[in-house]
Formats: sequence, C-alpha cells, structure tokens
Amino acid sequence: MLANSFVNEALYNLFSFNHLTCTMDDLPPLNTDTILAILNNTIADQTVNDLVAYYLGYRYDATQKIWDNSLVKEDWQQEYPQPPDFISNRPPTVKLTRSIPAENKQLLKEKLKFQGYKIGEFGPRQTRRATAANWLLSYLEIHGEVES
Repeated sequence: MLANSFVNEALYNLFSFNHLTCTMDDLPPLNTDTILAILNNTIADQTVNDLVAYYLGYRYDATQKIWDNSLVKEDWQQEYPQPPDFISNRPPTVKLTRSIPAENKQLLKEKLKFQGYKIGEFGPRQTRRATAANWLLSYLEIHGEVES
C-alpha cells in the first residue's frame, strides 16, 4: 500500500506541474527558432507546456511551494488556477486556440511558412503542439517581437 501511495504521489507531481518553476532561466528563448523546434518536435512537451504557462503569466513560488497566477488573465485564473497540461489535455488547448486573435490564426503559415503536417504523421499531440506554437507566435506578434 505504501509503495502504491508513493507511485500515486510521484505521478501526481509529474503531471500536476507542481514541480515546475516557470522561470525564464529554465526556458529556451521565445523566438521563431524555438517555435519551429516545437513544430519539429525537437523540444520536449514539458518545455512547451512551461513556455505557454510562463507567457500566460503563471509563476511558481518555490519558497511557498504554490503557484502565483496574479499575472494570469482572470478567465484563465478561474478555470485553471494552476497551469494545465496543454499537450495531454484537449480543453485547455481549445481555450488557447480561442484566445488567439482572428488576425493571428494563420501566423505559422504566414511568418514561418509552416504548411501543417502530412496525413499519417500527426495526431492529437502534434495538433496541440502546433496550437501552442501558434499561440506563442501570436504572443510575439502582439508584442511586436516577430521578425518579418
């Protein structure tokens, strides 16, 4: 029973993001190279989640061992007091998609010439990574940081 409890706690910590710090020091720079690496699957899912969480405004207070979501927009705070796993779960990715302004929905194609994935080489995971990449590129565009 004790071993089972330990495994459950380990799994909870692994998938609940409680172990993350979401500091800029731990993340790759947010630029088009990083976004292309997300699309090309050369950055770990966890790092993609961390990037999105960070730019949504989530910060982990390691001293108090709690998430600070005071920088997160209120609608995200209410639904997700802690950062969700965007790659493993559909609902937060749908919310992420809906939060991309209409004029930025095609940025991957327009700015990075990303043509999408071919049939047979993508599934929900790749689709969610592409959504995260598009949201991050939209973030850069809104903040005037995308190279033309």
